[in-house]
Amino acid sequence: MAKSQIDYSGAPPYLAVVDGRELPLRAMASSEQAPVALTPLQTRVTREILTLVRRDDLALGDRLAESVLAERIGTSRTPVNVALHHLVTLGVVYYDTNRGFFMAKSAREVTDVASQFFDEPEEPLYLKIAADRLARRLPDVVSEADLMRQYEVSRSALRRVLSLMQEEGWLERQVGHGWQFMPMIDSVEAYEESYLFRAAIEPTGILSPTFSANRVELEALKRRQQFIVDGGYLTMNSIELFEANSEFHETIAKWSGNRFIAQSVRRMDRLRRLVEYRQAKARKPRQGQALEHLAILEAIAGQDLLKAAALLRDHIEGARRAKVHAQEVFEA
Repeated sequence: MAKSQIDYSGAPPYLAVVDGRELPLRAMASSEQAPVALTPLQTRVTREILTLVRRDDLALGDRLAESVLAERIGTSRTPVNVALHHLVTLGVVYYDTNRGFFMAKSAREVTDVASQFFDEPEEPLYLKIAADRLARRLPDVVSEADLMRQYEVSRSALRRVLSLMQEEGWLERQVGHGWQFMPMIDSVEAYEESYLFRAAIEPTGILSPTFSANRVELEALKRRQQFIVDGGYLTMNSIELFEANSEFHETIAKWSGNRFIAQSVRRMDRLRRLVEYRQAKARKPRQGQALEHLAILEAIAGQDLLKAAALLRDHIEGARRAKVHAQEVFEA
């Protein structure tokens, strides 16, 4: 996409013509406002918005509806509103009082801003505990008191992280203040087992008699995967690439119409998230994965479900062979 050309001639005093479209001048001046500090929740929502913007490959002037963003992120409109106003101060978004929020530049031009939100982990304590568990430095059962001393954090901060891990299936609360770690992908053997499990159930979902692809979601997935192929993989960070991959697999599992397949795929994605983040940082991003995704989607669009299932099985098997040898992801 060529860089946008701004033309002020012939436009009203309060408008600029950008690529033939009239935009408020406040969009051009938004970066002059001083950014404010965000809470952890607002930071996460801002990161999610940037991920969606880049995944959808939005263009300059595209609208960002608060209600839609809140639904896709899974939060209320309040933190979304704060996050959007913060993006206004960073020059990514502009706000029109009567019409709402719009992109002040294309998604392909916000790489530098996005990197600010992905360079540092959203919750360092979460990563510390997870990394220590993967390295087997934490026992199967832990107490809140011991964890508070070990990581020098308050009980409220610790419980927030433990609750998140519980939601993702890593932990189970015991009687009293104890927590039990659940089986995790914490070894090369477990990592390979997870791929063998996925290779067994995901293609089966496509061949399920209740399988039905949502056309709107299908076109959206194709557009996002095409963006990665067209060069997005060069600028997207490991978190964005993993989430785009998860969305692809979880959406197809949902189309199966089988709640157990959909739940299993979603749970597997949660369990492998940390390992994938660490491994992705150690390898060069590739567009081959997105090309394989597109081939599977094309087969589904053409109603050739036998081919789609075979391609998906080959895709998962190929990923297993390529990744299970990277044992360094489990080293401390």
